Amino acid sequence: MSKYTVTYFDIKGGLGEPIRLILAYMGKEFEDVRIKGEQWPELKKKVKFGKLPTLEIDGKVYSQSTAICRYLGNQAGLNGKNDLEKLDIDMIVGTYFDFSSEISSYYHQKDPEAKEEHKKKILNETLPFYFSIFEERVKTNGYMANKELSWADFFLVANLERMESVLETNITEKYPHLAALKDKVFNIPKVKAYLEKRSQ
Repeated sequence: MSKYTVTYFDIKGGLGEPIRLILAYMGKEFEDVRIKGEQWPELKKKVKFGKLPTLEIDGKVYSQSTAICRYLGNQAGLNGKNDLEKLDIDMIVGTYFDFSSEISSYYHQKDPEAKEEHKKKILNETLPFYFSIFEERVKTNGYMANKELSWADFFLVANLERMESVLETNITEKYPHLAALKDKVFNIPKVKAYLEKRSQ
């Protein structure tokens, strides 16, 4: 049996969380290494690509959240049944990154006034544009892609938690189908068991 170690920051949601969720869904035990902010500068020197999360499998370390999720998705039967279904999943995840680039720019903004204006733009323009797309997808398909559970669902709902924390707002309040998807994923028995014991 393979040994897994997930290393990511000690935050709620974010790019490491879908990896943890998929491993939990698969019923895989894994070591959950959570990095505090003050630990990162020294650790960064040792991480091959200077980025987290990483997934260690039997002593070999892999990077890039989407590559890891796609690999685990293949292992778990969460990556579509053909190339077009895989394309549909990748399209949704890529669209999420288009949205998250705006969040990253806002998060790193130093000037308080500029940051507040940026937040207003995100909440009034950027978020409604992207999340109306996501909402319609779930309303039509029941899931983010291909009318069945995929790693895109784990990816999106895990990162929703981080977005809500950064923006200090309940994103899904206006998007009931996304809220229902989050509940559906989080109530999968093995996922729910992980969530009940994870670090808060």
